[in-house]
Amino acid sequence: MTLDEILIKVDKPARYTGGELNMCLKENAEVNFVFSYPDTYEMGMSHLGGKIIYHLLNEREDTFCQRCYAPWVDMEDLMRKNNIPLFTLETKMPVKNADIWGFTLQYELSYTNILNMLDLGGVPLRTSQRNESDPLIVAGGPCATHAQMLADFVDCFLLGDGEESLNELIDIYKLWKNSKSSKKELLKMLSQNEGFFVPSLYQHTIDENGKLTITPLENAPSTVKRRVVKDFENTFAPTKLIVPLIEVVHDRIMLEIFRGCTRGCRFCQAGFLYRPIRERSVDNLIKIARASSDATGYDEISLTSLSSGDYPHIEELMERLSCEFKDEHMDVSLPSLRIDSFNPDLVSTQMRKSSLTFAPEAGSQRMRNIINKNVSEEDLLRTVRGAFDAGYRAIKLYFMIGLPFETMDDIKGIYELAKKCSDIYREIHGNTKNMRITVSTSVFIPKPFTPFQWINQDSEESIKEKQKYLSDLIRTLRGVDYKYHDSTASKLEVACARGGREMCAVLYSAWQNGAKLDAWNEHFKIDAWEKAFSENGLSMEEMAQRLYDVDEVLPWDTVDVGVTKSYYKKELERAKNEQTTHDCRNGCTGCGMMALCKKEETI
Repeated sequence: MTLDEILIKVDKPARYTGGELNMCLKENAEVNFVFSYPDTYEMGMSHLGGKIIYHLLNEREDTFCQRCYAPWVDMEDLMRKNNIPLFTLETKMPVKNADIWGFTLQYELSYTNILNMLDLGGVPLRTSQRNESDPLIVAGGPCATHAQMLADFVDCFLLGDGEESLNELIDIYKLWKNSKSSKKELLKMLSQNEGFFVPSLYQHTIDENGKLTITPLENAPSTVKRRVVKDFENTFAPTKLIVPLIEVVHDRIMLEIFRGCTRGCRFCQAGFLYRPIRERSVDNLIKIARASSDATGYDEISLTSLSSGDYPHIEELMERLSCEFKDEHMDVSLPSLRIDSFNPDLVSTQMRKSSLTFAPEAGSQRMRNIINKNVSEEDLLRTVRGAFDAGYRAIKLYFMIGLPFETMDDIKGIYELAKKCSDIYREIHGNTKNMRITVSTSVFIPKPFTPFQWINQDSEESIKEKQKYLSDLIRTLRGVDYKYHDSTASKLEVACARGGREMCAVLYSAWQNGAKLDAWNEHFKIDAWEKAFSENGLSMEEMAQRLYDVDEVLPWDTVDVGVTKSYYKKELERAKNEQTTHDCRNGCTGCGMMALCKKEETI
């Protein structure tokens, strides 16, 4: 069967056809680059980073960037049966013919998709098995900073902001290509540049006590610094965006108003990885929004950042957007609202009155102090009252369970907060009719490059006990629903995030056992993973619950994200003592990024 014959037999064939508005096409480019979000088209086309990479590289005359996403199971089955290798959307070029194939690592449960895509593309999975004719396999994104689990499969990780390093990657690749030297020489060339981590140039040795030693090889640097774009105001922002042919998860203009966060929540990896705070001006944002609207026809703009309400000019921006698009019925959404920066008057005039989402994260003030979530119960209740007064009838409240030093009283606090929110609605409306409060809990995952990176995850037995306890309490509240995440998948995420290179063998075994599309509940095969751990003499439970010593070498210590390890240690001690650390907009907290922030240390 041909590709055309296959497409009429699969669900959503437009996932694979290309041909969208604003898609790029080129001939005779010197470098062929393929960008992949290792999940379905709907997920990949919603990713802002992918939009930046695609259009940034296609701005270059010498480079043609094409896209490739993970096929759904029906498409993959037919491709394998008919010997059709994985191909690009733009030209249907087999991906194995690319010069560089880049993946973004947004979450650990996408790793089996990467192996599956390499195999489907006909590219040898392991770096050691590839030759000069195979694509250079690179990966970036937040998980690239600690993806030792992919060390055997990825040639080079690009750490941090990619707007500058991607151009350097192309330039270095062209120099190497013209030199006609070996792939090993290319990797050595890359390793000498800031932000380029070549895992094969670092030897990991574990002694009889389980302690790790990392040895750089071939003159590789002892640590690799994360790249930081300093001039965010003038950095590349795509406006002629590809408009998908089918509905995707986030089908709108994504206007990145600033990068970074100053809050310092101790559980939040992104809050540390994207430091320091860098903002775009209102004038610049209006220009980007107008150009994006004209090129796409979208009728919704999402103001994206880690905490959009913290943008100091948010009211001016919302007012200017309203004026700019007053005759075009443009909807503006704020997807990341903080409880203490919520302005009901502002939001109610600019957004559809559907549902608002807030993240108290913990049910008690003691627990919020431990995780440095500097909001109070009064902040939450004032915000909820403002939302209900403004006409909203539905709110979603996100919490975590299994947090460090957590007790059942902290879990009960989640129920008590939900009840108080329900009481406010009843006070305003006289009843709870049409009220919808959704309480959602995820399982805490200790992540590298946070103050909790040394902490073990709560046991699965304890998590399930807490989920049942909270479910029984919330069941008594009319109009309040409770949703929670699977604890088994969270356990696997911890093992993947904090594991060392021993996890490469586990990943390969899991994929051989049929693991793929792990982020999709209907395809998540925990048996495949448990068998993979067992086959390699490891335990998922033991890895998830491993407690690292604060002075031992960690698998991700080769990477320098800018925040010092001494700062993480200090924050861990403050967490143990239930002490908070102030927002660094109010003065530097001494995290190690001072040279980029240009602030004076205060503590």
